Amino acid sequence: MERRNLLRAAVLGGSAAVFGGTLWRGAAYAAPAQPGPGPYGALGSPDANGIRLPSGFTSRVIARSGQTVSGTSYTWHNAPDGGACYADGSGWIYVSNSEINPSGGASAVKFSSSGAITAAYRILSSTRQNCAGGKTPWNTWLSCEEVSLGFVYETDPWGTNPAVQRAAMGRFKHEAAAADPVRKVIYLTEDESNGRFYRFVPTTWGNLSSGTLQVMVAGSATSGSFTWANIPDPDGSPTATRSQVSGSKSFNGGEGCHYADDTVWFTTKGDNRVWQLNLTNSTYELAYDDSLVNGTAPLTGVDNITGASSGDLFVAEDGGNMEICVITPDDVVASFLRIDGQSGSEITGPAFSPDGTRLYFSSQRGTSGSSSGGITYEVTGPFRA
Repeated sequence: MERRNLLRAAVLGGSAAVFGGTLWRGAAYAAPAQPGPGPYGALGSPDANGIRLPSGFTSRVIARSGQTVSGTSYTWHNAPDGGACYADGSGWIYVSNSEINPSGGASAVKFSSSGAITAAYRILSSTRQNCAGGKTPWNTWLSCEEVSLGFVYETDPWGTNPAVQRAAMGRFKHEAAAADPVRKVIYLTEDESNGRFYRFVPTTWGNLSSGTLQVMVAGSATSGSFTWANIPDPDGSPTATRSQVSGSKSFNGGEGCHYADDTVWFTTKGDNRVWQLNLTNSTYELAYDDSLVNGTAPLTGVDNITGASSGDLFVAEDGGNMEICVITPDDVVASFLRIDGQSGSEITGPAFSPDGTRLYFSSQRGTSGSSSGGITYEVTGPFRA
């Protein structure tokens, strides 16, 4: 599926207007209307967990920081962040990072085929500020350290195999990772105000112990063509990886990253943008920029991002209205859910169960505004196929 660009007309100087959350092109400019409810309809009143959801959807609390996960003896970690789901026979596993420094790491919750929690356990320990990460096609979890000269750690969602530091993937302020099985590379974002967008090319696909770290090279425009250049010193010392290649493109605070269908999307929180790389023709463009829709679109504070089988993108907010918003393949931008009463927090770790009927995510600091107040949720309902 090729996603049409939400803001191409505005970016290229064409006429555009926003109606019902969709950018319409080719007509004379008209004042934008307020966004409509989107494909799932309007949000309802807060439920018992303080979450506003569309009709037909329900929520439950899976875990709380500092408390034992229901039905287990495991205490859930503080500041839950990036996450992913893995099929486990007829059940599944949700993994979640801990964005604290020191002793960040990651944990997992295991579910039966009915959705009952059957186990919870640690899969990574003694690391620093594990923010986002990414799932590999061989079913490991890449947990990324969001610190200067941070590492990527490859972990086992089942907790059987020990985590392994993957130094070849570079040392920088890592944020998210997304695997591209077609080109056999891993894309990486960097959470710096002048961060870069990278890809790691393993020597052998499925083995991240060695390979080549590359950086995206492009002009300063918001659309155009791009190439890749090798990073001379992936260890980032004495020169930071983002400063090693002349002409590498700067991005303002790289956050979430998602790959699907020859396209990779990533977010930049410093300018509230979602970027789109079209990998078949090596071009890039904006998929979303709230400054170009005159503040009428609901999505602000872009952060973690994931995708559904429908082609919808789900973008979590760090700030804004504590929402997860949806960007549809036909360019509708709308609120999917909102958490009330937690303005001192951020939404993290959105990930779908293997069958696509359940969405997991966390409020990193919950109602307390503290890393010890994190809450991890599950939302179930009629997600679009």
